Amino acid sequence: MRRASRSLAAVAVALLALTGCAGSDGFDGDLTDDWKPMAAPGPFVPPAGVCQVADFTDRLALTAFAPVDCAVPHRLETAHVGTFPATVTAPPAIDSAAMRAAFADCDTRASAYVGDEWRAGRLRLGVALPSTVGWASGARWYRCDLTELDTVESAARTVLRTGSLRDALKGPSPLRLGCQDARTGRQLGVQRLTPVDCARAHNAEFVGVWKAPDRPYPAKAADWAPVYTGCRSVLARYAGLPVDDDLRFRADVVVRPPGPARWKVGDRGVRCHLWLSDRTVTRSLKGAGPTALPVRAR
Repeated sequence: MRRASRSLAAVAVALLALTGCAGSDGFDGDLTDDWKPMAAPGPFVPPAGVCQVADFTDRLALTAFAPVDCAVPHRLETAHVGTFPATVTAPPAIDSAAMRAAFADCDTRASAYVGDEWRAGRLRLGVALPSTVGWASGARWYRCDLTELDTVESAARTVLRTGSLRDALKGPSPLRLGCQDARTGRQLGVQRLTPVDCARAHNAEFVGVWKAPDRPYPAKAADWAPVYTGCRSVLARYAGLPVDDDLRFRADVVVRPPGPARWKVGDRGVRCHLWLSDRTVTRSLKGAGPTALPVRAR
């Protein structure tokens, strides 16, 4: 009997250790109150830094969201996802202040994502919004999407690429715009620019981007004059030339502004190219100076 009593006492002590003293270990014997409450359900928000096989669309439905690893072939990469302010209660129009603010944010974020001005590469930036159903359910995000192009000319097509665009323009890259072969046609000016190795004979070169002021899209010759002047200043800085009355006699410029629809949303980045209409060279003219680009006969 004495042995049985000692056994019962030991069991009682063990039970006390599991119950009465449990509070010191964070257990109170109630399994239902130790779970964290689940977050309230909300609208779908796409993540940044992911890639997709589908082409860019300016309205994204949840059913169309199919991210893939950027190491596999894809057409689109999301550089950033932002949120409209609470005052934006309806899907913003393309030329609205809210949409222009979203594009400006995407413009900055995209350049930071690739490591340099994104227009310095064969890239296009698009801003996607939630679908009508998504907006009605409370979605208020905008997505900054980058795609690689085969050219930055008007006939550009999306490239099915592999590898992330993150830091893609931080250093030398096949994406970068450089020396070009400029082709003229029946219409005035250069009709087509084709990338070429700088060691091969060429007559044009990408020199940088000029940000146009917030004005209506150029409609007549007088409206285009400031655009050419702006690109000439970019050319001078790139080639190491003085900005004076002789600049326009040293080299011509080719301007490639965004289209009217992109202009409405606030895209003011004009791609600028140096053009030698009278000769070819077999080197880059970056920092070449006045000797390499002498004043031509007026």
